[in-house]
Amino acid sequence: MTELDARPQAGDTVRGTAPADGGVRDKGLGGNSVGLMGSAVLGISTVAPVYCLTSTLGSTAGEVGVQMPAVFLAGFLPMLLVAFAYRELNKAVPDCGTSFTWTVKAFGPRLGWMCGWGLVIATIIVLSNLAGVATSYFWLLAGEITGSGPVAALDDSKPVHILTCLLLIAVATAISYRGMTATKGLQYTLVALQLVVLAVFVAMAVQKAADGDFTATSTHFSWSWLNPFAVQSFGAFTAGLSLSIFMFWGWDTCLTANEETTGAEKTPGRAALIAMVVLVGSYLATGIAAQMAVGTGGSGLGLANPDTSDNVFAALAGPVMGPGLGILLFVAVLASAAASLQTTFIPVARTVLAMAAYEALPASYAKVHPRFRTPGRATVVAGVATGVFYTVMTLVSEHVLVDTIYALGLMICFYYALTAFACAWYFRADLTRSARDLVFKGLFPVVGGILLTAVFGKTLYDMWDPAYGSGSSVFGVGSVFVIGVGLLLLGVVLMEAMRRRGPAFFRGEVLTKETPALVVQD
Repeated sequence: MTELDARPQAGDTVRGTAPADGGVRDKGLGGNSVGLMGSAVLGISTVAPVYCLTSTLGSTAGEVGVQMPAVFLAGFLPMLLVAFAYRELNKAVPDCGTSFTWTVKAFGPRLGWMCGWGLVIATIIVLSNLAGVATSYFWLLAGEITGSGPVAALDDSKPVHILTCLLLIAVATAISYRGMTATKGLQYTLVALQLVVLAVFVAMAVQKAADGDFTATSTHFSWSWLNPFAVQSFGAFTAGLSLSIFMFWGWDTCLTANEETTGAEKTPGRAALIAMVVLVGSYLATGIAAQMAVGTGGSGLGLANPDTSDNVFAALAGPVMGPGLGILLFVAVLASAAASLQTTFIPVARTVLAMAAYEALPASYAKVHPRFRTPGRATVVAGVATGVFYTVMTLVSEHVLVDTIYALGLMICFYYALTAFACAWYFRADLTRSARDLVFKGLFPVVGGILLTAVFGKTLYDMWDPAYGSGSSVFGVGSVFVIGVGLLLLGVVLMEAMRRRGPAFFRGEVLTKETPALVVQD
């Protein structure tokens, strides 16, 4: 099928409250496809709460022990503050380029391009990891259902694993290609399944703890678990905080779908806040219940057991929920990874679409499917890039793949912090108009940006040590550091290549820096 060029022509409508000479462009996406609840569901789905919990509960407990719930709250704080920055920027400039567009308008094309690159590369890394997890749980669930060990062991075959992974990526790409309506319907079911299964797990874990079923490991609840200052060391706290921040990443999908949302100026920001509250509630309840049932020890069913810490629910499903209901936990993890795999295409495809529409990437990516009104080419290219990335990393080295995932936190902190600072600078003329503007457009974003910058710096320092991540190194430097910094430098190289190809954007002639003259209030 043919696709439509999303660049504005004579008579096209310019979106947003920014003045027309600010360069904000309509992309041709299907408007009014998602409401408040649908937008919140997309944000929750992209984060994938069950997947995040099974993959990080053990690691976080290993770093901070019973202070895990406190670290969840600490990770929630900067994300909440940054969410206010997204909300305010979206009111003024409801553009699907989000972080890219807003940072360009605040700081100029170069920082804006790098902010967009941070989002794109972080998303590709996450997509590849989600596909891998969904593949593993697919075969694990197949083995549980059939009662066949050899079927579950098929995941250990590298060719079978890669082929299954590529098939899942292709299916997710096809669903995203067909538009927000197809995406929304599937996500309601998958998100509801995740939250219901988590609620059952929490209730049964608390009951098992109360009944003393795990007397060797269970612990009584203490309010001290919510005290972040009780963490044994600053290094352990920052390591746990980095994991916690990763667990909240993805809520901004609500904003990248803004041009397809009913009430584009206000609905996405409200949906993001709803998603954040649901997530932090789920994480706290699950973390506390799991600690009460099995504790944070490093042996047996303890959450920090290195043999099970990378997949906690696989170890706890049977003991906590029993063989019958336990299989639901496997289904929930698979659903969580598969749902997030599909919705995570939304932010990367729309960011690429916006960058191309503003001439920061080749024009071929600024095309929208004439029927589905989606960034078709950008979605397909994101799917292909994910498949190639995962295949190459898996074939080269499992250690490299693991270290790439560890480097993800660097990218997340990078583009979230830039967006937070962009909010305060963009609205700098508004900060003295009212207490509300000062708090929501200035204070909250700046504090959130500073917190994420501090995590970025500490993570960068820790990554230098070869012991960080898989333990591998390049010329004595930790491979996680090499990968993380290398990916950012690759962005600089690509930016310079694009500057030579499309200089108008980098001269500030397409999307201009500005300070808004009009404040949009609730």
